[in-house]
This record gives sequence, C-alpha cells and structure tokens, in this order.
Amino acid sequence: MKRLEGKVAIVTGAGGGQGAAEATIFAQEGAKVIATDLAFENVQNVVNKINEENPGSAIALKHDVSSEEQWKTVVEEAVGKFEKIDILVNNAGILATKPYQETNIDYWNFGMNINAWSQFVGMKIVAPYIKEAGGGSIVNIGSMASIDNSGGFNVYTASKGAVEALTRSAAVQFGPDNIRVNSIHPGAIATKMLTDTISTDEAMQGVIGMIPLGRVGDPIDVAKLALFLASDDSDYISGTANIIDGAMRL
Repeated sequence: MKRLEGKVAIVTGAGGGQGAAEATIFAQEGAKVIATDLAFENVQNVVNKINEENPGSAIALKHDVSSEEQWKTVVEEAVGKFEKIDILVNNAGILATKPYQETNIDYWNFGMNINAWSQFVGMKIVAPYIKEAGGGSIVNIGSMASIDNSGGFNVYTASKGAVEALTRSAAVQFGPDNIRVNSIHPGAIATKMLTDTISTDEAMQGVIGMIPLGRVGDPIDVAKLALFLASDDSDYISGTANIIDGAMRL
C-alpha cells in the first residue's frame, strides 16, 4: 500500500523547488494533492506533470498565502473536490535579506506576512478540517537560518524562527485533535532561492566545502522528509524541528 493512500494534502508554494517535489512525491504515494502558488502558470505546469503520471491526482490553485480569505477559498476548493483534508504542508516562503539599516516596517511586515503569518493562518483555517477527517499532519517549512543564524538575514531569520515556535505551540494545541505538527529546517538546497543568493560557481563550491556530505541538498531530499512526517510512519512524532542540512551546521 502506498504511504499516503486515501489522504488529501494541501501543499503551498508548489510551483517549483521543494513544493513541486513535495506535491509530486505525495501524489506518487497515493495522495490527492491541492497544489497552490501565487505563480499559477508554474503550479499548473507542475500539476500537469503530476497528472500525466497519476491521472486525477492533483489540482492547481492560485494562492496568496498571506490572505486569510484566499486560504478559505483553497479549503473550499479542496473539500469540494476531494471531500476532506488530511495533510497541510506550509511550504511557501520568500527570502528577505535586507540589512538592519535598510529594513523598515513595510519590509518587515512583508517578510513576516509571507513566511510566518501565512503558516499561522494556514493552520488556523485548515486544522478544523483535518480534525473533522479524524486527524492528520501539518508540516511547516522553516530554515536552518532560525537555528544557526546562517546568513544573518534578519527578517528572514526572524520569520523562520516564528515558524519553529508556532510549530511547537500548534503541536500542543492540536494534539488532542489527533493532529501532529512538525517543522523542517533545510540548509543549502538546490532551489532558486539558493541560486539567487549564491550566484557564482566559486561561491557555490565554498558552500559545498562546508557540508560534510559534500553536496547541496536536492528538493527531493526535503520532500522525502515531508513525506515521512505527513505519513502514518511518524504517527507519534509531533512538535519537532527536523534539520536537513548534510551536517553543515556542525
């Protein structure tokens, strides 16, 4: 039996990178997937590929994760199409890297809204539906930046620290409803976010030199961890911050 057979999952930020990998592997493992992204064309392309391999497994929705109203719409679409929700992967996020002296309240709110508020409101809106389905799993995507302060990215670091803290509090609040809540904290993963930060081969080799496993991670590495946390294989794991960085932090 496939690991997510009979499950329904929402995956945000699924238009590329880790989110696309998560949506794809979830469908391969039997889930029905609601893949969302602000860039609708990108996420539709991902869903088209998923449905070529597993027909009828996924739908694509345009989604501003900072909008509570759009979260309600996503949930309505999900339940209308697949009748329930078992899993939420809060993957969508941005890299907010301005130094302190260049950060104003608008930039602060921009980063916090996309990276932290979005996950809070996503859990708020989706958790009652997971409870109604008998319980399930929420996976929040954080970052190693909140654990080792890598990069000193200020707003980004603070927003991902909020993700880690929100995950712990949600695990306590939603545990009685049989909802597990865990976070994943990737290090250097081969996504556009990484290449936007590290733009030369020399700089990339410098990063690789700091990773004992000798490579940057692939989005599928993160997706496989998300799959484990979403599946019943992790049914007594909740409130944890799961580091996936090839031992770079050491």
